[in-house]
Amino acid sequence: MSARYDDVLGPLREAYDRSARQRDASGKAAWKQAEREAFLGRLPDGGKLLEIGAGTGQDSVYFRDHGLDVVAVDLSPEMVARCREKGLDARVMDFLGLDFAPGSFDAVYALNCLLHVPDRDLPAVLEAIHRVMRPGGLFFLGVYGGGSLTGEGEFADDEQWPPRFFSFRSDEELVERASRVFEVVDFHAVGADHSRFQSLTLRA
Repeated sequence: MSARYDDVLGPLREAYDRSARQRDASGKAAWKQAEREAFLGRLPDGGKLLEIGAGTGQDSVYFRDHGLDVVAVDLSPEMVARCREKGLDARVMDFLGLDFAPGSFDAVYALNCLLHVPDRDLPAVLEAIHRVMRPGGLFFLGVYGGGSLTGEGEFADDEQWPPRFFSFRSDEELVERASRVFEVVDFHAVGADHSRFQSLTLRA
């Protein structure tokens, strides 16, 4: 039987609490900046954006500084504290506990966080995200995966402790699952091998 989301939350929270300081000091790769900029270019001025799995808030600050009304959520209290230090509206929430009214956001941004959701729970997570979006809103879903990077489970050689759970999906599987809930606006891949990144822009 595959893992369940509730089972992986505790180790994920601990791992990201432990790494918050290190992650806050790290820079942003140029290709990630390009993906972020491209998504911003699709959004209307002054909209309301939710970043899920926001980490230390680097991307949320970028969107805020470009005129969006941003809310950042993360399951790690330490990450949320770093977001708040940057003046962000940041809250401790996980993907299945998005405590917002339906249709609250014009856009959602999720960079390298939904790869921690087991396959069994991905449909419920996508539905939860869709619920808080306004009709026609855009959702950026970016994860590592595809090519030779497939399968799910804890990585014993993870550089963080405790080892995190990952679920890597083929391009076809990721697009098919997303298209059950959203309209696919764009899909492309960046990089290769264990750095291969799947970029999806979706419409609610």
